[in-house]
Amino acid sequence: MPLRRLIQHVTLQTVLLFTPTCLLAQNPGLASPSGVYNSSQTPPTLPWNAYNFCNAPHVNAAHYEPPSKLSPREPSSSTSLSSCGTTRRVYSPYEHRTPDNLAPSERALNPPTGWDCSGVVQLTYDVGGAAIAHDATTSAQHPFARTIWPGTCDAGQLTPCGLHDASQHGKDLWELYHDHLGFLNVVEPSEIWVRTSTEDRTMQVAGAMLAAMDPQRAGQPWAVHTQPASIDSLVPAYACPAANMVRDAFQAVPAWTDHLRENASLKARLDAVFATAGLDAWASWYDHFFDALTARTCHGHPLPCNDITGTCVSEADATSVFAIGDFEYNYIWHAAQNASTYNSLSFGVFFAELADALATRAYSHRLALYVGHDGSLVRLLAGLGAVPLRWPSFGAEVVFEVWEALGTRFIRVFHEGTVLSGLEWERLDEFVAKLRALVPDQIFERCMGN
Repeated sequence: MPLRRLIQHVTLQTVLLFTPTCLLAQNPGLASPSGVYNSSQTPPTLPWNAYNFCNAPHVNAAHYEPPSKLSPREPSSSTSLSSCGTTRRVYSPYEHRTPDNLAPSERALNPPTGWDCSGVVQLTYDVGGAAIAHDATTSAQHPFARTIWPGTCDAGQLTPCGLHDASQHGKDLWELYHDHLGFLNVVEPSEIWVRTSTEDRTMQVAGAMLAAMDPQRAGQPWAVHTQPASIDSLVPAYACPAANMVRDAFQAVPAWTDHLRENASLKARLDAVFATAGLDAWASWYDHFFDALTARTCHGHPLPCNDITGTCVSEADATSVFAIGDFEYNYIWHAAQNASTYNSLSFGVFFAELADALATRAYSHRLALYVGHDGSLVRLLAGLGAVPLRWPSFGAEVVFEVWEALGTRFIRVFHEGTVLSGLEWERLDEFVAKLRALVPDQIFERCMGN
């Protein structure tokens, strides 16, 4: 198949020559046993696999547990790893990025230097055309400059911190499955299949991981599989009015509305900083505040202050927002009445794709790498029963390993570097059946209310 549009994402060496701000911990009160929100580096006083929103723990050779230690069946020496599939969030699921949700006077909430993405040079070009480098700049004289920060980053853009962490993720993946287990052989399209959303940052993460696995891949073409943006199952982006109705219903009952009412004083303090009072998008849930705060704290930025009133977001209020974000994600995709129906309708297409890919008798690739978003991963984790749910971290991952023992295939599932309880060693056919049970019959008709 001809590669009609080639998107390459390359980073200048400056990324490797300075310490990314995500490694410089600020706001010390935002790192505790309940979660790390202020640095890509987990404090040494916490376990290696502690929840770190800025940089999720992931599979690595140092902490990998082989199946013989976990399975009551004690696989024999004839056991072999036959496939490895990694489903990741770059929000994640992607890595560090700038905020997606901007306040009305966003510029005033950021340091004077703004956001710096000069360490990430993103090239877009058609084969045979000139390599076009993206260069985001906003003149202070632009009439709408107040609505976005100064600097060289666009909204929702992968940052040098994100590229740094994605590269480390690729190195760890290669060290485990090539150096330690001897499973992966080469970093070639014949061995590694890549699927992303249509967002540039997910492709950037995939490219950074591949180049970290083999530096010779840097700047080389690689076919990345996507679906049309309007029906992409990985985001997910396909229209499903029936799913929206289910969600609207369970967000209209006291189990949901009570938490908004009980946190009204917190909301008022946040509105005083962000100038978001009366804006529905900032009032119906805490998604926007969570995004606006974590993107800053994970990059070593100070908590925002209102330049007119001098009011600032405190560490205590930021911590409350993070806890509410976890509550909302767990409620929407797990705890709410009919949450499972909502999840199956909105992510059923991808559950079906995953089931088909795993059920194939002869895998065409040794590694299938999916790079999606937090909305992708939270739905997947809900379907796997990895509850209660938390907001998926930057760089969070789910890894599926398929093993074969005495002619029978088994699956192991990891989340953030640790094997999921109940999925330490399960027959693959039984696991695939569970995935298929998450797919509604005639899902298109169900979504459209027919």
